[in-house]
Amino acid sequence: MRNSWLVALRELKERLGSRSFVGMMIAGPLLILVLIYFLFAFGGEGQQKWNVLIADPTGIMDKKILISADPDVTYSFANGYIEMNEFRDAKQFREFDALVEVNEKILSNKLSFVFYRENPSMRMQTKIRYQVERRIEEVMVAQFTDLSIRDFRKVKQPLNMAFRNVYDPMDEASDLRGWVGLFYGALIFSFIFLFGMTILRSVTREKSNRIVEVLLATVHPNQLMIGKIVGIGIAAFIQFVVWMLLVAIGLVLMRSYVFPDLFDPSHVVAMGEHASDHFFAATEYNQFVDLVYERIRFGTMTFYFILFFVLGYLFYGALFAAIGATSGSESDGQQFVLPLIFLLCFALFAGYYSLQNPESGLAMLFHYLPFTSPVVVMVKLSLGYAPGHAYEIWMSLILLLLSAAGVLVLAGRLYRNGILQFGHRLRFGMLLRWLKRM
Repeated sequence: MRNSWLVALRELKERLGSRSFVGMMIAGPLLILVLIYFLFAFGGEGQQKWNVLIADPTGIMDKKILISADPDVTYSFANGYIEMNEFRDAKQFREFDALVEVNEKILSNKLSFVFYRENPSMRMQTKIRYQVERRIEEVMVAQFTDLSIRDFRKVKQPLNMAFRNVYDPMDEASDLRGWVGLFYGALIFSFIFLFGMTILRSVTREKSNRIVEVLLATVHPNQLMIGKIVGIGIAAFIQFVVWMLLVAIGLVLMRSYVFPDLFDPSHVVAMGEHASDHFFAATEYNQFVDLVYERIRFGTMTFYFILFFVLGYLFYGALFAAIGATSGSESDGQQFVLPLIFLLCFALFAGYYSLQNPESGLAMLFHYLPFTSPVVVMVKLSLGYAPGHAYEIWMSLILLLLSAAGVLVLAGRLYRNGILQFGHRLRFGMLLRWLKRM
């Protein structure tokens, strides 16, 4: 074990002293932050224009909502209750983009539902919430208080609006959260590929210049393989931690100085009575801002990311090390690394398939296969597991752990029997013989 640790420290020192390693440590998170900036700045859906129907069976709003017309939102009123299914299917409602439910309890519970056909931008959601809330405030002031509108707004409670897709009211379809999981999974396999190739190149370089013969005079082949995998893995983990810290700092600075929370209701009060035009002309928020700052559970996602990254790296890293040790030349290594690249690409496809079909049997199979589970679990975790099904994550994790241990044992045999072989042409029959040899 001590020898493996010494080899690991040697590999770690070599990686940390590499200019390419340091450059990637800085350039990687900067590239991610630039991508996020463009998603924030230009990822909106464009300016929407909606025709909104307000169901007001008790006449609370008196068919009024705005003093002046809004060019982006046209309001109409209905005197009776309208069920969501009726609004969705009835021909007379096809001209409306959304239904706002205003029942007799809205003055007490400050809760309203909005049923929409097309996903609203954050700008449109804020407009509707703001405009309906202003009208509700006027009604409450007139009926229940002797305060002025200005004084009432200093002590008011905000109106809660729940937006629901009429074609998917339970929000069961995959959305941007699933793409976050796919991004996490892609990040896992990007690190695995980059540092797996580092393992392969390190093994083949030491084998070709015969340094490995000197190393094996003092350490066992399995100790050398484990030390190399662990040392390069620690370097990968350090790079990931630096990426995470730099991206987190960048997101905080971006939130504070580039995309401040202009849609906070407290800002509206501070801007005065006639601030709506300036308010909605401010920075154009979009669904990506809401996704990154409000809907991603970074703590949970990062915790499982680390677990699946470590086990996935051990699983694939052992295979990269075995290929490097058994190859007779660099062309052999390149030839046998193609199946691993195919597996990595297939894992990304499995994640995309699970994003589109999260409840299918094939997605469940991908969830437990060791070479696809890191991506698929990240996707399903971002979408959310059904209550009582969190054990599926740990089952997948245990299977990946057992598979990584098994692959390390098999890779150890190949490494031990092939590391001192030179000039041969690698064949599957030769690999099978080395696997059988203890």
